[in-house]
Amino acid sequence: MVDAEIQREAVLAAVENVAARIADEKSHLTDLDSAIGDADHGANMNRGFQAVVEAVDGDEVDDMEPDELVKLVGKTIISNVGGAAGPLYGGSTMLASTELEDGITAETSVAFAETYLQKVQDRGKAEIGAKTMVDALVPAVHTYKKSIEQDDLPPLTALSKAVDACERGVRYTVPLRARKGRASYLDWRSVGHQDPGATSTLYILEELLDTAEEYLDGEVVRDARSPDVPDESPEETADESLGGEDE
Repeated sequence: MVDAEIQREAVLAAVENVAARIADEKSHLTDLDSAIGDADHGANMNRGFQAVVEAVDGDEVDDMEPDELVKLVGKTIISNVGGAAGPLYGGSTMLASTELEDGITAETSVAFAETYLQKVQDRGKAEIGAKTMVDALVPAVHTYKKSIEQDDLPPLTALSKAVDACERGVRYTVPLRARKGRASYLDWRSVGHQDPGATSTLYILEELLDTAEEYLDGEVVRDARSPDVPDESPEETADESLGGEDE
């Protein structure tokens, strides 16, 4: 099936792009984690995604459906990323992969994103404002869902808006006092530091967007760094996406 072949190629391209980005940002992620965590997030994530690249580098993946390939990505991350990050990133990916059994479409990608977010929250027990990856993930997922289901935007545009929302979520973590994970041990001393998990989540989404631009034959202009971007918080983005303050 041609569509499945193209989607499989797109997943493999996304894996390569994400792995390369995480490798490039390894030191930066470690620096962020050194300030408020175990100082291992960069190395940990890099080890996991390099293992994923090796896992998908073989003929055995040629016959895999896209959802099976995404499931393999998740399983490999679980096996190679230590601490809480393995289950959060890998376990959530593996469980959400079942949403892609009918292929990767606008509808199934929304379902995947929602399930991924739910699994992250179930495992991490974190809500918005706790200074975790959830602060970036919640606005990204809710923005993507709203863009697809309410605003009827093309998936590429929706993903671009989700990345912008994610970036605002990353910035939102800086003034927060950590209430989850090792960073919470620092209490008020965690204020002023950017959360490493939120940051790596942004890097992953940015590479998914770059890959989508290639495979959906389009190009979008992100505006997260524009001075005209609304200064809305992740809570406000989530509330609006859920229909609370829709314009």
